[in-house]
Amino acid sequence: MISLEIPGFGKIELEHLVLDYNGTLALDGELLPGVADALRGLSSQLEVHVLTADTFGTASSRLAGIPCRLSVLPTAAQDAAKAVYVRSLGAEKTACIGNGRNDRRMTREARLGIAVLGGEGAAYETLAAADVVVTNIRFALELLVHPLRIIATLRS
Repeated sequence: MISLEIPGFGKIELEHLVLDYNGTLALDGELLPGVADALRGLSSQLEVHVLTADTFGTASSRLAGIPCRLSVLPTAAQDAAKAVYVRSLGAEKTACIGNGRNDRRMTREARLGIAVLGGEGAAYETLAAADVVVTNIRFALELLVHPLRIIATLRS
């Protein structure tokens, strides 16, 4: 669990981390450098969930050996399915990281929403729904490893 008290934002007690795969953790189906190690480290504090349509068919093999729950979702209404998934975990105890338009609803639902503006770009709606926007997944994951950075960004 990660627990924070953010002046003007409130208390955050995170148990789950929900991540988009393509465009967030991976580019063209391949995990970005440093992602596997970062997820292994975070899995000792948070239950890690990866949601994807698995466009490139590589998610399962690339995530092998990483303690996470992989869910391959149908491509239709994926934004709604991701939001339902987050609510099923308990949105108030969940952080989400994504970049695509289909991530906007889960990002808005989560107690902490982080948008990644990486090599695939990011959808405006997801950027607007996020609490924090970063320029790559490494920075997003480091926020959770070094939570004082979150406080510095979100305090009033």
